[in-house]
Amino acid sequence: MRAMGARISGDRAARVAASPNFDGKVFVNRTPASVLPPGSGPKIFREMFFGKERRKPSGAVPIVRPSSTDWELTPGGLSVIWLGHATSLVEIEGHRVLLDPVWSLRCSPTSFAGPKRLHPMPLALAQLPALDAIVISHDHYDHLDMATVRELTLTQMAPFLVPLGVGAHLERWKVPADRIIELDWNEEITIGGLQFVATEARHFSGRSLRRNDTLWGSWVIAGKQRRVFYTGDTGYFPGFAEIGSQHGPFDLTLIQIGAYSPYWPDIHMTPEEAVATHLDVRGGLLLPVHWATFNLALHSWGEPVDRIWRETKQHDVTLTVPKPGERVKVDDPSEVDGWWQALA
Repeated sequence: MRAMGARISGDRAARVAASPNFDGKVFVNRTPASVLPPGSGPKIFREMFFGKERRKPSGAVPIVRPSSTDWELTPGGLSVIWLGHATSLVEIEGHRVLLDPVWSLRCSPTSFAGPKRLHPMPLALAQLPALDAIVISHDHYDHLDMATVRELTLTQMAPFLVPLGVGAHLERWKVPADRIIELDWNEEITIGGLQFVATEARHFSGRSLRRNDTLWGSWVIAGKQRRVFYTGDTGYFPGFAEIGSQHGPFDLTLIQIGAYSPYWPDIHMTPEEAVATHLDVRGGLLLPVHWATFNLALHSWGEPVDRIWRETKQHDVTLTVPKPGERVKVDDPSEVDGWWQALA
C-alpha cells in the first residue's frame, strides 16, 4: 500500500547506519521509552469501549476562515495560524513555514477506516499562500499524510524538512529529491534566512507494525530576531532543558498536549508536562497543539486544554488557545476565552 511509505535503502540506509541515534537495527531514544507497558493491552481495550469520557465534541467546532489579510507579512513579525491537530502555519520575519500538514479526512493508510476528523480544515490546500518550508516531525499518519504531501508537491515549491529516513516515504510519493532535506538530531540548515534545527524528542515512528526505521524529532525555527520551537510528538524528558539552553529563549512554542495516557507515559506529554517543557525551553507564548481534531486517546475531548489552562495560571505562563484557523499575533495574543468548554 503506497500510503505506508517505503523502506530505507541505498545511500539513505548508509546515512541512517552512521547516525549516533541508530543502534544498528532501529532508531532509539536517548532517554529510554516504552510505547506500551507490558500487560496494558486488555486495560486499554476495556477503557476504549467502556470508558465514560466524552471523546468527541458535543457540537460543531467553531472554525475561522482565514482572510486575505491573514496572508500579509511583516519583515520582523511573528504570527501563527493553528489549523487543527498539529498542523500550523508559522509566519516568521516575512517567511511562511507549514508544520505537519494533514488535510485528509482520516489519519490512516485507508480512506474508509481510522480516526476521522472532528472538524473541517479552515481552508483548502489550494488556498495556502506560497510557503518557504514544510516541516515534518515524524512519520505517523496524523503528522505525515500522503495525499497532502502529494498535493503540496504539485501546488508549492517549498522544500520538505524531515527527520532522517522519512525522505524514503516522500520519494515513493514522487517528491523530487532536491526538495527533500533530511536531518539528524542537532543538524541544521538555513533556508531563505531562516535557520532550522532538528532537535531531540522522546517518541517513536512507523507506518506499519514495524517501528523506528525512521527518526522523529522536534524543531527549532529561528530568524534574525524571532525564534519558534515545535515539540512534535514527545514524552517529557531532560533534553528540553538542553534545547532551551542551546537554542532559546523562544518567542513562541507549539507544544503537544493531547493523546496522553498513563498507559503510554513515555511517548506523549500530559498538559502539566507541556508547561514544564515550555519553561525548560524558555518559551514566551505557549500554543497547545495535538488536540481537538482526531480522537487518539482515552481522555475526554476538552480535558487537555482545561488542564493546561489551569497549569499555565499556576506558573504565570502566557497561553493562547485559538479556534482552528484563527490567526494569533505572538506579540499581541487575545486572552483565552474557554471557547471549547461549551462543546466538552
